[in-house]
Amino acid sequence: MQFGIIMENKLKWCFKLKDGLNIAEPNDTLAGSYIEEAKSSLERAEKNFNDKDLLWATVVIYYAEYYALYSFLQKIGVKCENHFCSILMTTHLLGEEKTKTINQHKDRRIDAQYYMRIGKKEEVEKMLQEAKVFVSMFDNFISSLISDEVDSYRNSLKKIKGEEKDEKE
Repeated sequence: MQFGIIMENKLKWCFKLKDGLNIAEPNDTLAGSYIEEAKSSLERAEKNFNDKDLLWATVVIYYAEYYALYSFLQKIGVKCENHFCSILMTTHLLGEEKTKTINQHKDRRIDAQYYMRIGKKEEVEKMLQEAKVFVSMFDNFISSLISDEVDSYRNSLKKIKGEEKDEKE
């Protein structure tokens, strides 16, 4: 229970940030554009990998995953320019298992991009395979979302933001 309270407090903080979490209208068009960009980014990551550019392959792998995750947020009507908050909200809504990969790859992207600590070829190749699974999973999940599920996610967002009271209170 303690973990849930900590996460909710962090999410409330995210709602207060200037470019943090905002509830908007669900946007199927943007959701589709982001998932397509995720797929395109995977192709770029694979090209970077094949060209032995492991630094940029690592960076683009992360962004492919982020675009897939953000397509879900657009689908349910969430706007956010803060990666930490976007990933945290998705973790809250879908569970840690769904965001485990992107959290690991975010750390590797930061290491590669800012500290020049680049994984070995085998490690980056594994990341690329995991990213393909991650993007495919989000693509399938988003395409099968029905409006009742979208409404349920939105109600959860509003509850955290404080726009809707818990029915048990």
